[in-house]
Amino acid sequence: MRRPSPRLGAAAAAAAALLAGSLLAPAPAAAGPASAASADPAAASASDRSGEDILDRLLAVPGMRLIEEKPAEGHRFFVLAYTQPVDHRDPGSGTFEQRLTVLHRGTDRPTVFSTSGYDLPADPRPSRSEPARIADANQVSLEYRFFGESRPDTGSDWSALTSEQAADDQHRIFTALDPLYPREWIATGGSKGGMTAVFYERFHPGDMDGVVAYVAPNDADRPGDRAYERMLERVGTAECRQALEEVQVETLERRESMVERYEDWAERNDASFDRIMGSADKALEAVVRDLAWGFWQSGSEEGCASIPSPDASDAELWSWLDRTYGVAFFTDEVVERYSPYYYQAGTELGDPRPRARHLDHLLRYPDLSARDHVPAEVEMGPFDPRLTWGTDFWVRARAENMLFVYGENDPWSAERYRPGRWTEDSHAFEAPGTNHYASILSLDSADEEAATAAVLRYAGVDEEADERPIAPYDAELDGRAEEERAGEQGMPPTLPGR
Repeated sequence: MRRPSPRLGAAAAAAAALLAGSLLAPAPAAAGPASAASADPAAASASDRSGEDILDRLLAVPGMRLIEEKPAEGHRFFVLAYTQPVDHRDPGSGTFEQRLTVLHRGTDRPTVFSTSGYDLPADPRPSRSEPARIADANQVSLEYRFFGESRPDTGSDWSALTSEQAADDQHRIFTALDPLYPREWIATGGSKGGMTAVFYERFHPGDMDGVVAYVAPNDADRPGDRAYERMLERVGTAECRQALEEVQVETLERRESMVERYEDWAERNDASFDRIMGSADKALEAVVRDLAWGFWQSGSEEGCASIPSPDASDAELWSWLDRTYGVAFFTDEVVERYSPYYYQAGTELGDPRPRARHLDHLLRYPDLSARDHVPAEVEMGPFDPRLTWGTDFWVRARAENMLFVYGENDPWSAERYRPGRWTEDSHAFEAPGTNHYASILSLDSADEEAATAAVLRYAGVDEEADERPIAPYDAELDGRAEEERAGEQGMPPTLPGR
């Protein structure tokens, strides 16, 4: 049974506006003619047909700015910027603009709130998440604070980069847009975006009508926990695991020649190592240590046949490393883009570092950690487990309308959220033989049907859908979303989210 959605009404939104100040306040629901359209979905749909432009209503939200509108078949697509406080606890701390996109289907449709937990593409194009397709929904996609163009001007002070602050970002945007889109809302995201959706639900449990989280790591940092190591010790065949270990050892045994190739590659590609990693030697070791994880995160058993033998030439070994992992990642030009993730990993999300004992005698940087991927001038405190511990317990005990999808062979899925027996309409599914790209469509038929039906219940459209997706697959909208999630926008191979 769907839980009630005690979202902010007109009085609460107006009160929030008074507390936050006019610059940061979301638009109150009772703001002129839009309030009649927001009163119920039928009226909202009628307002669309009567010519009240959705863009005008979006831009009537204080702090909302249009960057660009782009064509989208059967939809309207807006790239926007919204003014947010740097610190939601301290409105006087300054502001920044946070990018978002709106894929508008209709005010009489539900809305999916999607976040990757990283940046939006530099040039966003219309794309649609799986829950938005299933429910034929609008979609709001949000760039995470401190990523892309949504970076507060705080210099080396990243203390406002927390999951709770990011959840508050989502809450303010939801509060501002809910009067325009009054039907049900679902939060979704993959991997770090899935974690983001879970944290948002925990910190603001009255906002969303449901959550669909894909391959969301639950790295609760339990003492003595070897879940990630055990995953890498059992995934695939013994022969494939052995071949991966041998190629890791061989690469580090040829360290000098491999580092020389790395430095030559960097010079040809105008890349550097001095600002973050410090040297090509250290970057190479990071690649090798992550190699098995990256192989299974984005690959499959079929790729085992391509693993070079120990007697492969330096050129063959280097070429395979680049194809399989992508050596560009640990250059300054790429890792700087993802330093905010590593900051969070080292302070609150967890930084899985399964031991690779077969490499111990070859390592020069045995203590490599998230700190090594963050600019030296940025101060990082110690890891605080309260977020992961508390959220793990919260999902087990209090999850409502939450659906989790994991991949059987995905290392990030080794630590997963598990709704407890007495939670309400919450489910966890595993896609057999699937990696970090697990989806509802990749589940077996019975689980796919059950998961689809849950999404439709959360979206409030189950009766019209007959337990099947409402919108047909669209190669442009849905294919582009799959490409973005699969890393076509440059997502590194062993970060959650690719």
